[in-house]
Amino acid sequence: MAPKASVIIERDAHGYYAWSPELKGCQSQGSSLEEALANIREAIELYLETLPPGERDVLLSQEILTTAIEVNA
Repeated sequence: MAPKASVIIERDAHGYYAWSPELKGCQSQGSSLEEALANIREAIELYLETLPPGERDVLLSQEILTTAIEVNA
């Protein structure tokens, strides 16, 4: 099974901004959600190529979960 990295995507006035909390500084953007996902996948793959295998394994072994909750505002 291929390793997985967490990705957070935020929508703003310019499109979509994506980043990986495990991989500090690994970020990308896109004008559509699909473009942002493709771009962050490429950014993550390039980022991982720069790391020693042991460091890559440690970073990708973290489990980061996100969810949305309703709040009274």
